[in-house]
Amino acid sequence: MQYTNLGRTGCKVSRLCLGTMNFGPRTPEPESHAIMTKALELGMNFWDTANVYGGPNKGGTEEILGNFFRANPGQREKVVLATKYQGNMADGPNDRGASAVHIRHAAEASLKRLKTDYIDLFQMHHINRDTPWDEVYQALETLRQQGKIIYAGVSNHPGWGIAEAVEAARRIGVLGIVSEQSKYSLFCRHIELEVLPACRRYGVAVIPWSPLDGGFLGGVLTEVKGGRRAHEGTVKKIAAHRPQLEKWESLCKSINEQPADVALAWMLAVPGITAPIIGPRTMDQLTGSLRALEITVTDDLKNKLDEIFPSLRHPDMSWNNNSPYKYEAPEAYAW
Repeated sequence: MQYTNLGRTGCKVSRLCLGTMNFGPRTPEPESHAIMTKALELGMNFWDTANVYGGPNKGGTEEILGNFFRANPGQREKVVLATKYQGNMADGPNDRGASAVHIRHAAEASLKRLKTDYIDLFQMHHINRDTPWDEVYQALETLRQQGKIIYAGVSNHPGWGIAEAVEAARRIGVLGIVSEQSKYSLFCRHIELEVLPACRRYGVAVIPWSPLDGGFLGGVLTEVKGGRRAHEGTVKKIAAHRPQLEKWESLCKSINEQPADVALAWMLAVPGITAPIIGPRTMDQLTGSLRALEITVTDDLKNKLDEIFPSLRHPDMSWNNNSPYKYEAPEAYAW
């Protein structure tokens, strides 16, 4: 396993993050426990969950993790455990959001379900538009001083929101956020414009979710050809992007690698990326992801991938091809 710093902190995390959203809804608890055991054996010490995970049983995924820690004494300290708040957990007016009231209640509830005394990384699940950062940080600092959380992070925030969060922390004199979770894949490269450069500038870890775009980059043409049933939405998506997918899977075949492994390897080579979240449903999916750590993404391979999955730079900016910032704001759409 490879390790890196969690943003500008000294905390070391594995370059692959174990996503647990499937635990409960799609993967039964015994198999989930087996996957967690294997993840630790492989050195995968960075685990991510959320209070809303569990399908109809919100909080169910955190409970599965908590049961694992209770059944395996001494394993909790080996994990950098991340969870999230802000999602709707009940019907009350303060049962979601980022108010100091909800942050306190959400933290206590997650600690109880996770059967732990502390959360390593407590993340705001989505951008909040009605609570000032002064209030958010006051609540988070109280939890930190109580020893209930160590670091704070965010998810699904734009570049300007990350800058706002970091500058607010500087003004107040606290550490502030150290991570951002964003949707990112070869097929969805929006964060390259402003989120990635903002995070690199401020030392904020980037933890991509859906690195295979919901399985779209995992060899979906081969799966459909082999008779695997696909969701209606996936079938439509495949039909709309078939030429692109054919080029993608053909390229992977030409280098004798699985598409999922190439997609993860490409992401690991992007400057500023800390650890993509893999969400295994099975043991084979967990162990298979390790191949991505061994693939070298050459300049030639990167250029071929850019041809198939171009970034979002302005089409009239071809003259700026040699700029190291050509995919970032403002060079991506201005001069």
